[in-house]
Amino acid sequence: MSFITKLLIAIVAMEHVLFLYIEMFAWETIGKKTFRTFPKELFTPTKAMAANQGLYNGFLVAGLVWSLLITDPIWSEYVAVFFLSCVVIAGIFGAVTVSKRIFFIQAVPALVALCTILLAQHL
Repeated sequence: MSFITKLLIAIVAMEHVLFLYIEMFAWETIGKKTFRTFPKELFTPTKAMAANQGLYNGFLVAGLVWSLLITDPIWSEYVAVFFLSCVVIAGIFGAVTVSKRIFFIQAVPALVALCTILLAQHL
């Protein structure tokens, strides 16, 4: 993978580290500032649910980082394509079910990274 592709994957992974942190450790503080349309009285009762979501973001981070550490270039791309596709699907689902902003925040960066991999395979 090119340096640009690896950088884009790293950016997507860092974005999900931030999601993990907010959802697992800062749901009642930074979470309230981030998710302003969510009723404030629901942050405490949904803390465990948010932590669960954060854990899933951690799995995405693990897969994206793993793709950067694999030395076989073909398998590195396969793993990156899989996990970037998971991020894109989650972003589309979030856009449809929660807020269209999620598509731009989550899916678009992953789509850009995914496109760099797929375009490089055809050049």
